[in-house]
Amino acid sequence: MSPQLQSQPISYQQQKPEWNPALRIAFRFSVAYLGLFCAATQIVTSLFSATQGSDIPDPGTLWPLRPLVVWTAGHIFHVAVPLSLEGNSASGDCMFGWVTAFCLLVIAAFATVIWSVLDRKRKNYAALHKWVRLFFRFMLAGQMLNYGLVKVIPLQMSYPSLTRLLQPFGTFSPMGVLWSSIGAAPAYEIFAGCAEVIGGVLLIVPRTATLGALICLADMTQVFMLNMTYDVPVKLFAFHLILLACFLLAPDVPRLVTVLFLDRATPPRPREQLFSSLRANRIALAAQIVLGLWLLGLNLHTVRQYWSIYGGGRQYSALYGIWEVTQMSIDGEPRPPLLTDNVRWRRVIFDFPTRMAFQRMDDSVARYGASIKVNDKTLALTKDDDKNWKASFIFQSPAPDQLILDGDMDRHKVHMQLKLLDRKTFLLVSRGFHWIQELPFNR
Repeated sequence: MSPQLQSQPISYQQQKPEWNPALRIAFRFSVAYLGLFCAATQIVTSLFSATQGSDIPDPGTLWPLRPLVVWTAGHIFHVAVPLSLEGNSASGDCMFGWVTAFCLLVIAAFATVIWSVLDRKRKNYAALHKWVRLFFRFMLAGQMLNYGLVKVIPLQMSYPSLTRLLQPFGTFSPMGVLWSSIGAAPAYEIFAGCAEVIGGVLLIVPRTATLGALICLADMTQVFMLNMTYDVPVKLFAFHLILLACFLLAPDVPRLVTVLFLDRATPPRPREQLFSSLRANRIALAAQIVLGLWLLGLNLHTVRQYWSIYGGGRQYSALYGIWEVTQMSIDGEPRPPLLTDNVRWRRVIFDFPTRMAFQRMDDSVARYGASIKVNDKTLALTKDDDKNWKASFIFQSPAPDQLILDGDMDRHKVHMQLKLLDRKTFLLVSRGFHWIQELPFNR
């Protein structure tokens, strides 16, 4: 007799113990709060768009939550200034994000009370837990892939720009120190990104989800501590990713304690199937893998685009380099008076195609928009905060390491002779990696 595909429901008659009241209440609150936070922030939009740099706003910045947040800020916390809605505010550490979290906390508390009253006779939430766990797995996986891939292809912390190389260390913000130090070590950034991506990929497959949640917990704890100690404005968001990982790990805590702390064997946790039929579960597994591949492909596509715009594959200025001002005159005066910016220039920096900067004598930097036409040998400058301001120069390059600028700026005739500074004179750029070091090289 030939074998037949099983079409009858699979018998999973695992005993479902009664949950104690505290566990049931904790489950209700966790589902309500974490579910609302996912729905209000970039976590849910990451299923449709790679959110790094996305124009899709956080749902929490829209109606109906936005009016509630604004009202709460003004009437409960007495915030006198308008709440900033720049970027995806519900996911950040701005006032809007913190007030949003408070509102969601209150809503979840009320929802938990109502849910507990209406559903007080239920013994457990084993069936609902399977679906909630599935939802939170992909919410967390989406963020791990999103943030991981922009490190695997070093974009989040890019290599220090020419302007950064000139900036005195003491003028860096704590976040600037973190971004520049990790950006200066691309191999470490790639390593950190791989850990996040591995955690996200493991979350996609049910059998490896526990290991994925453990890796995500370790990853996000590290990220959270960096955010806290370097003042990175994603502290609130990173903390909630830790909460998602903890929720996913909660059913395995007794087994992990038994193995790691008591050094005893533990039986496998009963497999949670979404459906009772074998075919339905196979379709569900295939759908999860397809969704995981979609998330992976979506983020890879976005990272590839940004690599060619902001990363190592980007275009560089036609006059790329750090140029020392060797001579400068204004209106023909060899010892010129100060320009209207109350400065004299020390260096000229060309890095990005449409931007340039002047470094002042006090090491501060003035940034400008730049339009360089190589064929015409012209340079036009603009100011972001003054649309009527313009400056124009004609440039000459007598030698590869020499540049002459002549033109009008601040209603003055300006002449500058520049010499190219070798980028490799910066120890951060030239030092490199050494397997053998007789003595520590800490400069």
